[in-house]
Amino acid sequence: MGAILQSLGRTVIAGVVLLVILVLLANTAKFDHAWSAFFMRYLHVLSGVMWIGLLWYFNFVQIPSMPKIPDEQKPAVGKVIAPAALFWFRWAALSTVVTGLLLAWMNGYIGNALSLQRPQTAIGIGMWLGLIMAFNVWFIIWPNQKKALGIVTVPPEEKAKAARMGMLTSRVNTLLSIPMLYCMVAQQNGGL
Repeated sequence: MGAILQSLGRTVIAGVVLLVILVLLANTAKFDHAWSAFFMRYLHVLSGVMWIGLLWYFNFVQIPSMPKIPDEQKPAVGKVIAPAALFWFRWAALSTVVTGLLLAWMNGYIGNALSLQRPQTAIGIGMWLGLIMAFNVWFIIWPNQKKALGIVTVPPEEKAKAARMGMLTSRVNTLLSIPMLYCMVAQQNGGL
């Protein structure tokens, strides 16, 4: 067991193997359209947990902690931790959007949801909030963080401006994540 847990790759593979064993043992999967839609929902939730988890990590942990970190230790965050976290953050955002749109298409409500028609109003609002948030990740947060972290070389005043813009847009996404998550849960539970 120690060898599995020493490697993230082996840990993830072990998790997938455990999932397959559980599905086979439950012997309830019929591998039809309903099961495919369920599995797409699972992938959507899995991606969303990573995306929103990292969003909240940045806003609840990393950003508030940076002023408390001694200057000589900040490069470890800026050069190692933040770029790795931002890699998973932006790809989890894309994966969440793609699996969510596929799920809506598979279940036949994508048009009604995106046009905010009943009975898909709640999920539609959640989808639009998620799309805005994903846009922010790829086209505002990531380009500004590349400047702030020195991945793209810019003058110091532009670096500071980019860091602020990235942080403020991340805060917008944190704000939007709260009603977005509510809408996602509300849809299947009959409330808005």
